[in-house]
Amino acid sequence: MAETEQITVATTSAGPGGTGEPGETVNLPVVELLTGRGFITGKSGSGKSNTASVIAEKLLDNGFGLLIVDIDGEYYGLKEEYEILHVGGDEECDIQVTDDHAGKIASLALEQNVPIILDISSFLDEEEAETLLTEVAKQLFAKAKKQKQPFLMLVEECHEWMPEKGSMGEVGKMLIKIGKRGRKHGLGIVGISQRPADVKKDYITQCDWLVWHRLTWNNDTKVVGRILDNKYADAVEDLDDGEAFMMNDWAEQVSRVQFHRKQTFDAGATPGLDDFERPELKSVSDDLVSELETISEDQQETENRIKELREELDKKNSRIAELEAELQDARDLSRMAEQFTEAMLDQAEDYNPGRTEQEKMRRQRERFADQQASDGDTDAVSEADADGPHEQPPEPDETADATSGGGFGDAFSAFAEDGAAMNGGSASGGADANGSSADAGQESDASSTDAESASDTSSVDAEPTSNGHAANADVVANGAVANNGAVAAPVNGQAETETAEADDEALRAAIAEAVEAEQSDEATGSADSETPADFDGPAVYGDLQADIEELDRKTCRMLAYYREQGPGTPLNAHFSAGGSGDRTAAYARNRELRLRGLVEHVGCGQYDTRLAALVQEESDRRLDDNEVESVVSRLESAFLDGDSD
Repeated sequence: MAETEQITVATTSAGPGGTGEPGETVNLPVVELLTGRGFITGKSGSGKSNTASVIAEKLLDNGFGLLIVDIDGEYYGLKEEYEILHVGGDEECDIQVTDDHAGKIASLALEQNVPIILDISSFLDEEEAETLLTEVAKQLFAKAKKQKQPFLMLVEECHEWMPEKGSMGEVGKMLIKIGKRGRKHGLGIVGISQRPADVKKDYITQCDWLVWHRLTWNNDTKVVGRILDNKYADAVEDLDDGEAFMMNDWAEQVSRVQFHRKQTFDAGATPGLDDFERPELKSVSDDLVSELETISEDQQETENRIKELREELDKKNSRIAELEAELQDARDLSRMAEQFTEAMLDQAEDYNPGRTEQEKMRRQRERFADQQASDGDTDAVSEADADGPHEQPPEPDETADATSGGGFGDAFSAFAEDGAAMNGGSASGGADANGSSADAGQESDASSTDAESASDTSSVDAEPTSNGHAANADVVANGAVANNGAVAAPVNGQAETETAEADDEALRAAIAEAVEAEQSDEATGSADSETPADFDGPAVYGDLQADIEELDRKTCRMLAYYREQGPGTPLNAHFSAGGSGDRTAAYARNRELRLRGLVEHVGCGQYDTRLAALVQEESDRRLDDNEVESVVSRLESAFLDGDSD
């Protein structure tokens, strides 16, 4: 149709603000309607929806396409006279649609010129309705750029989508975009609202034509005064139903008009006491519905597939939860087994057969020393113990090193290793330089087999001979051998004629000679003599430092905790070292310290550092307390300042 073609929608009316003779027809240019921007407003019951329906009927009569966004479900009455596609979210519609149908809806409207009512009043979910409207508006705008044909979009209650105050969603932004840029593509828009004060003024001020039905609220009449004039603001309150002030760009004047009544069923009328009779509505082509049904079927298949996949996912998640529970049970059992193993190992550590045997031998030597001290005989050993330096008999593991290092250890090695001499028998290797036997005090009628038997017994109980002298006194006086190779001069075998002073003098000479040898080795730093200084070097400090530096950071910090805080549990040490407090990790790191001998169980589930004891053991117990503390202090840098991981 030509661009000059018009549609008749109203007649002029008399009253304030009116121009021209009453009863004159009011025509609207079709192209300006289809491609322009319009705004229809008025309070509820004033006739604004009737005006929109009259314009829609006139356009449908002439075969023009349009899409009505129905927010209250009051436009389906158009189906009484027109074949119009009614889509929405319930069974009252020709077909139920979602945002997946937006592209097809826009294609039917623009490409096939199918009039459509988009009924979003049937959606219970507002977000779903808003999403559908947003997608349809986007698709219309995109397709209008390609089609370049006049098309009108009517939007009811536009203040909900394009509010004056508050934030505006995607729908409002898209409608504003159509209002500003749709005209050049042939896409027009008409906004309908009962509250003009609540509609975005950016939209109202850009409209080509406006219709003002009766308004009574002060805020709404003020809008009329700002846009039209104050005289219209006063008169708008007295307009009759269907009467309105109309302003448009093509007439450049404000007219007071009375719009025609709509010809189709008024689905938006307020229900009365009369029976409600819904007219017979026209149906649309099955082909149109089938195209949308195909989309619905595809969507249903997709939804069914999604449902199946979700069910499978739920089953797999349930199985994963079961496996995780089983894994946790297994971890709990493993942790219990580790705790049981820890307890058994701790109990096994408390019982040390070698340590127990050493303690037993130490007690035997103490009893022997007490017996010798209480003996009233004035033999050479008793007098030597009284006048000379008194040393505790060395531990079994000390004697082996003591006999090879010189010093006091050499002097007492004759007592520790030569058990036979201590019991009155001949000592192995105890012969003098001339090859004579070291036991000069045995009875003349004692056989050689008795002497050999006494040598093998290694008994610590000293039995006096018939002449009243202890056997070990003869060993010290006649056959004690120092580590430096010197051999003490034997006596002539007549022990009865020797005095206690002579025996004492001989013992002192042997001890003095041993002391000189030890001091000489210490001064010269001989390679065959391990001194405390040696043990402060690579033999003790270096090896232990390297052993500690092999530990990771947290294990070193656990060792530092035991060193600084004293006895504690592995959990406390692990937490202090920056750990999470996990029991398995704490005992795993503590086990590494324990296996290296750096800590030991001290009872009640607590552990303490063994650094001092470890230094003593590595040095064969030849360091005094000050020297041990010095080595330990130097070792602290390995686990206090170390950066090893």
